[in-house]
Amino acid sequence: MRATVLRLTLNSLAITVAALSATRAWANEVQVAVAANFTAPIQAIAKDFEKDTGHTLVASFGATGQFYTQIKNGAPFEVFLAADDTTPARLERENETVKGSRFTYAVGTLALWSAKDGYVDDKGQVLKDNTYNHLSIANPKAAPYGLAATQVLDKLGLTAATQPKIVEGQSIAQAYQFVQTGNAELGFVALSQIYKDGKLTGGSAWIVPANLHEPIKQDAVILNKGKDNAAAKALMEYLKSPKAAAVIKSFGYQL
Repeated sequence: MRATVLRLTLNSLAITVAALSATRAWANEVQVAVAANFTAPIQAIAKDFEKDTGHTLVASFGATGQFYTQIKNGAPFEVFLAADDTTPARLERENETVKGSRFTYAVGTLALWSAKDGYVDDKGQVLKDNTYNHLSIANPKAAPYGLAATQVLDKLGLTAATQPKIVEGQSIAQAYQFVQTGNAELGFVALSQIYKDGKLTGGSAWIVPANLHEPIKQDAVILNKGKDNAAAKALMEYLKSPKAAAVIKSFGYQL
C-alpha cells in the first residue's frame, strides 16, 4: 500500500513539474514602450500580468513623440502604450502596427502641482497670482501632457505672462522631477504621478478641469514586431481586464 501511495505521489509531482515546464515553454517576453505618465500603473500591472499569465513585461519609459521617432527608426518595441491617441493612429496609417489592435486603455488627467504643502490652491489661482519664478511643463511637441498644459494656459489667457517662467522637460517625468527637486515651484504633471487610491501622495495640487484642454486619450497598439508574440497579445487583453482597470483607476485615470 505504501509503495502504491508513493508511486501516486511521485506521478503527481511529475505531472506538476511537466505542467510548470510547459507553462515556461509557452511564456514569452514583451518589449513595451510606455508613456512616462503611465510608469507607476504599468509597474503595478506588470507584477500581476507576470503572475497571472507567466509572460514577462519589459518596459521602457519616455515621451510619446520620442518613441514615435525610435519606432520609425527600428527600435525593438512590440507594444506601444502612448500618452495620446494620435501617435498610435499615425503609426497605424503608416502600416507600423497590427491592424485592429489599437484601443484606448486610459484617459489621462492633468494637474498643477507643487511639492510644497498648501502652495497650490484647489482652484489654480496661484497661476494668476504670478508670484512664482518657474513653471514646469513637458515638451508640448513630444509629450501630450505638455501640449495639454499649453492649451490650459492659452484658455486662461496666461500664455504671455507665463512664457518667461516656463522650464521645459523632455517628458512628463522630467517635468515632474523639476518640481520634485525644487527647481520649479510648480508645474503641470500627470495626476497619476502624484495620486494613488483617491488622494495626493504629497505636496499640493489643482486637478485641472477637463474642459480646459483637449481630452488626453491614451491608446495602446501592437507594433509589427510584436505580431507573432503571444505575450504582446496577452498584454493587450490583460489591459482590458477588470483587474488592470482597477489599478488604472486607482492612479486617477478615467476609462
